[in-house]
Amino acid sequence: MNTESQSKKVSVIILNWNGDEHGFIRRYLPTVVQYTDPAIADIVVADNGSEDSSLQLLAEEFPSVKVIPLGKNYGFAEGYNRAIKQVETPYVVLLNDDVAVTEHWLEPLLEHLEVHEHTAAVQPKILSDRDHSLFEYAGACGGYLDKHGYPYCRGRIFDTIEKDEGQYDMKRPIMWASGACMLVRRELYLKAGGLDKHFFAHMEEIDLCWRLRRMQWRITCVPHSVVYHLGGGSLPQGNPIKTRLNFRNSLLMLYKNLPKKSRSRIMFERKCLDFIAALNFLFHGQFKQVGAIRQAHKEAKWMIQDIYERDEAIFGHSHNNLFKHVHRTSEERINILTAYYLKGQKKFSDIF
Repeated sequence: MNTESQSKKVSVIILNWNGDEHGFIRRYLPTVVQYTDPAIADIVVADNGSEDSSLQLLAEEFPSVKVIPLGKNYGFAEGYNRAIKQVETPYVVLLNDDVAVTEHWLEPLLEHLEVHEHTAAVQPKILSDRDHSLFEYAGACGGYLDKHGYPYCRGRIFDTIEKDEGQYDMKRPIMWASGACMLVRRELYLKAGGLDKHFFAHMEEIDLCWRLRRMQWRITCVPHSVVYHLGGGSLPQGNPIKTRLNFRNSLLMLYKNLPKKSRSRIMFERKCLDFIAALNFLFHGQFKQVGAIRQAHKEAKWMIQDIYERDEAIFGHSHNNLFKHVHRTSEERINILTAYYLKGQKKFSDIF
């Protein structure tokens, strides 16, 4: 990196795979270029081995954007790990290629990290690019996990997505920040081990944020920053591949981060709940989803035995005391299934 890049505070990194073919580069990158102050940030596109004309398009129409060609598709997790190692700014933004940013989107996020020295990462308010009045599924206004590892958000619980009426416009500690748009301290990202490449895609940012919290750092939502996320660009909701990755990676995340004394019990309970979910899919004739859950559990079992149990450093149970087990908050002690399906509490504000 040159001297000019070294003087900047932020690298806004967009992971691209066939973004020209999908239309994401022309649709979303111009907003990032327009609304990102070049005095404080570089815009970097890390290309995950695109097979379309993405690199040519970037060179011809976006000369101010820096490009890191990764050579092949490493997936979301390892693609970002490799790109972040190649930049030198103290802060990095993980920004999806289907996110439109707004004026002054970056400044509130950066200001919060610079003022709050015990915060590792922040996310903005994420609204839907399909309907700007609604929160977006992947992240909304900050994420949490319930006692069994099911993710939910301020503004989105399962398939109930709220209209944004300013009800969550206060800064608030969260358990996880969305990988759709997350500003994180680069040094901490690397120290925590980055995104787990074994996940490939989905849930990896939640796992990373859990590890950062185990290192005694905070994660916060800063709603004064607003972005619009299309979501489902590569794998739409309900795709069996997405189902398999989400169920598998959720089990891996629980194994990696739960204390040993409660890990077996909680994972057994989670497997029982996943079995009920599979029965529900079966009842509705969604046989590919049933197969996806079954495959997810097979893969999780194999990966735990052949990868994680052989390398304790991956999940930090005995990794130089770097990771500790955090006290679970009220948001993490609830059973979100009971609250949502039995008590009819469809919104975050209904529960808390």
